[in-house]
Amino acid sequence: MAHLLLRGEPLQAHGSTAAGPATVEAVLFDKDGTLSSSEAMLQALAEARVVHGCRLLAKDHPQLGQAAGSELVTLLQRAYGLDAHGVHPAGTTAVASRDHNLISTATALCQVGLGWPEALELAHATFLATDDLHGQGSTHRPMATPGLPSLLHQLQQAGVACAVISNDEVAGIEAFLESQQLQAHFQAIWSAEHVPRKPDPAAVHGLCALLGVAPERCALVGDANSDLVMAERAGVAVVLGYSAGWRRRPPLASRFAQVGNWQELSIASGDS
Repeated sequence: MAHLLLRGEPLQAHGSTAAGPATVEAVLFDKDGTLSSSEAMLQALAEARVVHGCRLLAKDHPQLGQAAGSELVTLLQRAYGLDAHGVHPAGTTAVASRDHNLISTATALCQVGLGWPEALELAHATFLATDDLHGQGSTHRPMATPGLPSLLHQLQQAGVACAVISNDEVAGIEAFLESQQLQAHFQAIWSAEHVPRKPDPAAVHGLCALLGVAPERCALVGDANSDLVMAERAGVAVVLGYSAGWRRRPPLASRFAQVGNWQELSIASGDS
C-alpha cells in the first residue's frame, strides 16, 4: 500500500472530493512516449512508410502518374502526423495501433485513385518493407525515458505492481523492456493483441484483473488524452499525464494532473 506524491504533494483520487491521498497498489504505464523515448524511431518509421508507399505506388500502378505520388506524400504525412517539427504526439503514428495506421495508409491510397483491395494490398506491402524500423528488428530501438529506472525501483521497493498498457504488439513491448533491462519491474502487459484494446476502459479492467488489483487502487500514466480519458472512465484512482516524452508537449486536458519528468514523482508508504 502506497501513496504517489507529485512535486511533494500526495495525489488524491481523480475527480474525488474525499479528503486524503489515494491508495495505490499498481501503476499502469503507456509505452511509447511514456516509458520509452520513441519519437525518433516513430519518425523514422513514418518517413520510411511515406517513401516506400510512394515507390510501390509508382512501381505497381504507373498509370496513375507522378501527380498521384506527390499527392500521396502529402496525404500520408497528414495521416501519420508528420510535419516539419517531427511526429505530432497526438497523431496516428504516436497513438494509434498498427492496424489503424494500416487503414489510414490504405485510405490515403484510395484518395489517389486505387480501389480498396489494391490500396489494402499496397499498404500491407509498405508496412512489411518498413517493419525492420520497429519492434524486435528495429535499428532505432528507443531508450527508456530519463529517470524511469529509478522510479520503477522505488515502486518495487514500496510493493507497488507495475504493468504496461499499449497499442504496440506483445513482441514490441517485451523487446523494449528487455533491451532496457526493465522486464523484472513489470508484472503484466496489455497489448494491441488483447481484447479489447485501449482506449476501451475494459482494457484497463482486463489488465487490473491480471494484476489482481481493483482500478480504484491503481494509477495510470500516459501521454495522450485517449489514455487518460480511458483511465477516467475505467474508475482508475490516479490519472496522470506525462509530457516529457516528445519534443512538443502533448496537448493534454487540464483536468488531469500532469508530470513533467519522473523526478517529480515519489512514493510514500500508506502508513506514513
